[in-house]
Amino acid sequence: MPVPPVDNLPTQLGFLPRLIFASRWLQLPLYLGLILAQCVYVFHFWVELKDLIGAVMGNAASLQHILDAVTVPGAIRPTRLNETTIMLVVLGLIDVVMISNLLIMVIIGGYETFVSRLGLDLHPDQPEWLSHVNASVLKTKLAMAIIGISSIHLLKTFINAGAYTMEVIISQTVIHTVFLFSALAIAYTDRIMIGTQNQSKPH
Repeated sequence: MPVPPVDNLPTQLGFLPRLIFASRWLQLPLYLGLILAQCVYVFHFWVELKDLIGAVMGNAASLQHILDAVTVPGAIRPTRLNETTIMLVVLGLIDVVMISNLLIMVIIGGYETFVSRLGLDLHPDQPEWLSHVNASVLKTKLAMAIIGISSIHLLKTFINAGAYTMEVIISQTVIHTVFLFSALAIAYTDRIMIGTQNQSKPH
């Protein structure tokens, strides 16, 4: 009996397999929701940037908003825009950007991996990592993004170290270290799995 063409294989699936396979589209509203969350982060970024520029230009309301945002409870509240305040605001903006990058990886990589192909093979703006994305690559990249976000928060804690107890600083450092070792464990596990798959392939 001749083997049917590959293009005709999906039509040979029964109702239940087709229903199960089509259930992947239930994730579409989740990715659309993440796009809305991305819009919220973009709006928040521009609000914070506008207040920073306004504070630099001497706007009192923008200065108060900036000071409210960066002042840690228990720390001495600055009365003007200084280098430390600007650094904390910029770190907050970088934090928003890194979370936004994380959202992009989840939206594009997750959709490409678990829902449907995007068909970007010939697109000039196709992300370099998308050409070889899979669940393992996406997992590793997400872990690295989380480490970057954790690093920003830990740096902000170190800048305001005087407002925190030693227990809080040590706890945040330990949590960041756990994130780091978790990412290394994920990368090492993926390396072992890839090596095992390559060894099992016929030469």
